[in-house]
Amino acid sequence: MSHLLEVKNLEVRFALRFGDLTAIDGVSFTLDKGERLGLVGESGAGKSVTGFAIINLISKPGYISRGHILFDGENLAELPGEKMRDIRGNRISMIFQDPMMTLNPVLTIGTQMCETLMAHRNISRKQAEAVALEKLRKVYISSPEQRLSQYPHEFSGGMRQRIVIAIALLTDPALIIADEPTTALDVTIQAEIMDLLLELCASEDMGLILITHDLGVVSRVTEKIAVMYAGKIVESGPTENIITDPLHPYTKGLIRALPDPERRGQGERLQQIPGTMPTLTALPRGCSFHPRCEIKGGICEKEIPESRAVKGQKREVACHMAENPSPPPVYEREGA
Repeated sequence: MSHLLEVKNLEVRFALRFGDLTAIDGVSFTLDKGERLGLVGESGAGKSVTGFAIINLISKPGYISRGHILFDGENLAELPGEKMRDIRGNRISMIFQDPMMTLNPVLTIGTQMCETLMAHRNISRKQAEAVALEKLRKVYISSPEQRLSQYPHEFSGGMRQRIVIAIALLTDPALIIADEPTTALDVTIQAEIMDLLLELCASEDMGLILITHDLGVVSRVTEKIAVMYAGKIVESGPTENIITDPLHPYTKGLIRALPDPERRGQGERLQQIPGTMPTLTALPRGCSFHPRCEIKGGICEKEIPESRAVKGQKREVACHMAENPSPPPVYEREGA
């Protein structure tokens, strides 16, 4: 069976004055129809660049230098601009980080929704308004008829994000890429937005790529995870396996940093990963994570680890020392 999306050995580079800089290095993953994938990692890991590359929104001096992005069997990396525009915003939609920056402040919500739909469908304004109302109801916007005539500043942050999701749903896409969709929202609203995305994926049979730094959010929404570090995927597999039994020391560090009310109640501090993500202009030799790693060996400073399958499991890990890890305290996945 063919996948809805198949990314193979994706490499994204930026042509700079001192030479080309590799931002994404050999990223590969698949997504089936209706499946939910989380791309996880700290800022600078390459998550958003991967998302932008899928819909061919890498701006110059960036470019896709290697690899394939197969969507329904079609290589998006080779499509001309006009053909790509037929897919972007139509069959693949993206939810960006900040809804206030995504929405045009001088146009009404109705104008923005209708123009988006009319750009991809041969329909009238009245027909477009009917679809817009349907999508606003689907994301639980109250009084949708009134909302169409309002401007973005008249909505709360949570409602603006719901409207951005409604716009992404206008063309009934097969895949939605959500780039930190709950940034700057309070915890309660974050949970509502995540529950809404989960519900929509189930009811509309849409694929979802959720880009985030928060493993706690990913554990509630996705079926599988790809953990990224310095432009590479260092561990990938089913969400349940990775959350409850991480193999890569970076994944373990991310899980240790999750707040746990029971442990904090006992006065225990959060455990952070020492150091910071290396810049792409000064990657260390060997494994990029080794300067921050607690189990590194001599080989880690010399050789880049290849991603390898984990025996008896449907996951992969890129770590020289993962065969003999010292297991950290692991928090239970919510609802498990």
